Amino acid sequence: MRAHAHGGLEAHIKVRQTPAGPRNSTSFSQTGPDLIDTGERNQSRRRGALWSTRADIMASHSARISPDKRFLIFFDFDETIVDETSDDMVVQAAPGQYLPSWLKDTYQPGRYNEYMQRVLAYLAEQGVTECDIRGVMEKIPATPGMPTLFQFLCNRPPQDFEVVLVSDANTFFIESWLRRAGARQLFHRIFTNPATFNKDGRLVMRPFHSHDCQRCPDNMCKQVVVRDYVARRTQERGRPFQRVFYVGDGANDFCPALSLGPRDVAFPRRDFPMHRLITETHEAMPGEFKAVTVPWVSAEEVVQRLRKLAAE
Repeated sequence: MRAHAHGGLEAHIKVRQTPAGPRNSTSFSQTGPDLIDTGERNQSRRRGALWSTRADIMASHSARISPDKRFLIFFDFDETIVDETSDDMVVQAAPGQYLPSWLKDTYQPGRYNEYMQRVLAYLAEQGVTECDIRGVMEKIPATPGMPTLFQFLCNRPPQDFEVVLVSDANTFFIESWLRRAGARQLFHRIFTNPATFNKDGRLVMRPFHSHDCQRCPDNMCKQVVVRDYVARRTQERGRPFQRVFYVGDGANDFCPALSLGPRDVAFPRRDFPMHRLITETHEAMPGEFKAVTVPWVSAEEVVQRLRKLAAE
């Protein structure tokens, strides 16, 4: 989820500023290749295909993923895997745990990525270190039932689930949390905004890609990512997945869920923006949203549905 990136949709989005809970020490078995994609390959193509001339590198890496997977499951990160928005939580590393008004006032709808770049620059100027930011990220609690869902996926036969994370957060926030939780190796691919520390100790974040979608923030359209990935993996495998699943919460998770077919399943977090937008679409345009919809409060409800589908 991206809490401030959708203009008129912002009223739908719940942003929570409560303190993070205790460290999540759940450990998961190591499965799958340790691969991440930050969109840097496509910066040379501002319009058109998602991947640049280095797409052959991604394709060759994909060969490391077993071609016999039956299901493909996508996860959002903020308020889906973790129970807060990481961009909001990083403010806890700032002096006094707040941002000055002049900085908050620079936010413009649809340009949240640029705003966060200014926030990260401010944190560096205030002496906030890499260790400080990592510590904040590691303490964000998982959403209810998410450790159970991760454990379920880890324990399934190797031919069952190909697991992908697609998020409008950034590499450092996501990697910090997943590695602390022991869940990094569950994910075969991570698609997110690149973020690295420069020589001055500042976390520099760049946009994932450019696109033409009118629903999504300038730096990322998750539907473009999902459509491209599904098409490429289907071509590499020589056959489609039996089903595609999408687990999310935010308005920017509604857009990729629109690309799912009638055999696929969308798992929106109940009463969050993705769920509300799906409900509104069903009412206003019946048949427009094709996937089966399974709302969840605890990710254990996702486990129950996945277990039934895997047994078919």
